[in-house]
Amino acid sequence: MSQAERISDGVTIRKGRAELIDQLQPLWLALHTHHQSVQPGFAYFADKTSWELRRSCYERWTAAEDSFVLLAELNGRAVGYALVEIQPGPDDTWVTGSRIAELQTLSVAPAERGNGIGTLLLDRVDAELDGLGVGDLLVGTLAANSGAQRLYERRGLRPVLVHYARFTADPERAEPVRPRES
Repeated sequence: MSQAERISDGVTIRKGRAELIDQLQPLWLALHTHHQSVQPGFAYFADKTSWELRRSCYERWTAAEDSFVLLAELNGRAVGYALVEIQPGPDDTWVTGSRIAELQTLSVAPAERGNGIGTLLLDRVDAELDGLGVGDLLVGTLAANSGAQRLYERRGLRPVLVHYARFTADPERAEPVRPRES
């Protein structure tokens, strides 16, 4: 299913499904590290465990009809991705269509953040959803990830839910997560 489209300045975006999952690992781990830096004070899984769990989710999500991965590459190097799951609708609270998209992950390599890769991916997500006739989109962010929140709000998305959590893991006793070398 992999389709590639050159966007701009050496950036190519490939659309696929489960066949792209293994290429997402370094970008997921960069996002995992970012989560820890913007939302400290919680126990986080070590990278290996986090990737194993996330990979399992990706396999399940990409198995859903019309769900997709968009992989951004700069001169052949993976620099970002968006993974979108298409879920049946309508919602039980808000008036939605018969299918709802959820952006499960948007990740951009740390060295490329602020260079428009995220915007290119979101533009392509919107185009893909338009082609599928899906107008409703859900996106979640960490409560402290104000940069992501600003990006989504600039695109016309509005906050609708706030999740509260009680995690029993003690952050002081959690397995330390070491920063990866770039």
